[in-house]
Amino acid sequence: MQVLAPAKVNLSLRILNRRDDGFHEIETFIAPISLYDKIDIEKQNRWIDFSCDDVDLPTGDDNLVVRAAKLFFDRTKSHGGVLIKLEKKIPHGAGLGGGSSDAASTLIGLNELFETNLPREALAKMAEQIGSDVPFFIFGSAAMCRGRGELVSPEPLKERLSILLLKPAFGVPTPWAYSRWRSSREDDAQEFGGRNFVNDLERPVFEKFVFLAQMKTWLRSQPEVGAALMSGSGSTMFAVMRPNVDVDLVMKRAKSELDPGLWTCACETR
Repeated sequence: MQVLAPAKVNLSLRILNRRDDGFHEIETFIAPISLYDKIDIEKQNRWIDFSCDDVDLPTGDDNLVVRAAKLFFDRTKSHGGVLIKLEKKIPHGAGLGGGSSDAASTLIGLNELFETNLPREALAKMAEQIGSDVPFFIFGSAAMCRGRGELVSPEPLKERLSILLLKPAFGVPTPWAYSRWRSSREDDAQEFGGRNFVNDLERPVFEKFVFLAQMKTWLRSQPEVGAALMSGSGSTMFAVMRPNVDVDLVMKRAKSELDPGLWTCACETR
């Protein structure tokens, strides 16, 4: 069977405080988007065999897909093994949640393949042990996420948003970005379509990665763009496009005026 693992963008991200357990208390509104990794899962007699077409990703126990599969078999006491092949389309170090989505989608796929019939809530509880934003991807909907990200309240968007993603060649490690947050909230909120777009991690990330700040300023100056924001901890910047505009034209303009090596993707919220 094949499972599609969607990327995400944080339409808002507020950091409330640093917790005693080392994590941060957050409030973030996240939307899945139409950019997907593909995961093929087949039953086999024994073992978990995992492979990926991206040679830069680990394929051992450190990979979130492998961790998800091991956790599934341990918790459900299912017998047998699986052959898992991951085709990556979502860049890593991008703030798009690719690894977390892969892990969640693996749990969903195994639940169906082995007919364990666990409800979404049970899968989400299992997903908490893999990563803070893994539970979000279990529900397949835009959602407000609280706590360290694991408390998920689905809130489907009333309409789809057209999104342009821009990512430079470098990534931003999520732990590093959170470690640089200094108890200050970002005041540069943008209002578009009745929603506020703000990310409290932009300030500390922009202090080191100045090019990302330049990208955001450039995006906001484009007449086709309604709002521009860094997704999660970066390094992807995304633009929410105004209705009936040529996204490809903005994409080409970005490569011409910012960096010809930019990774770009036109997509929409799910």
